Formats: sequence, C-alpha cells, structure tokens
Amino acid sequence: MLYTCRLVRKAYGSGLKPVVFCKDDTVLAQLDQLLWSFSEDDFLPHAKTGTAAVQQSPIVLTHQAEDIVHYDLLINLDSECAPFFARFDRLIEIVGTTEPAKQQARERYKFYKDRGYPLQTFERG
Repeated sequence: MLYTCRLVRKAYGSGLKPVVFCKDDTVLAQLDQLLWSFSEDDFLPHAKTGTAAVQQSPIVLTHQAEDIVHYDLLINLDSECAPFFARFDRLIEIVGTTEPAKQQARERYKFYKDRGYPLQTFERG
C-alpha cells in the first residue's frame, strides 16, 4: 500500500490527477488513511467518490465510475480490470506479490494486449 502512496504522490507531483480504483472499500479506506499520514513533507488532497469534496479533489479514490471528473491516470488496485478504464489517458496496474495476484495480473495484461493497447511493464524498485 505504501508503494501506491508513493505512486500517487509522484503522479500528483507531476501535475496528473490520479484516480485509484478498487471494489474493496476496506482497501480504499486503508489507502485513504495512509495518504493523510505516510509523508510528513507532502500534502496529497484526496476524496472518495460519493462525497462533496470529490468534485474539487485532484486525487480520487473510487469503487465506481460515477463522480469521476478527471481522466488523466487510473491506478487499478483491483483484481479485475476497471470497467471504465478506457476513459483514461493512462492506466497503471498494481500487481500483488502472491501467486494468485500475479495470475490475475497476467489475465488483465492479456485482456489489454488482445485489444491492442500499448503496454509497458516495470519492476517495483
């Protein structure tokens, strides 16, 4: 989860407005708390969809397509493809370290590849 926080910070610092997607509200709640506290030097203004603040927030945490107002970057924390990923200019898939998570990521990769999306892979550093 800290890797996701660093990724959000980097994207926001580069002028992008990231949207983080996961259907699991527990994961989003953990990320919400971490974004407020993981760095003493950075302020990462964010809001969850379904709140009034989401309309002004440069960083959005969501489990749905509604209320999203910008489409720079989608960060997918879910085990499946986000159903609205094609609306975004860029997509980053976070891959877990367990074998089931890796297999799910391979399936998502194949899904994107079969549809002709340009793909790049990166090792976590």
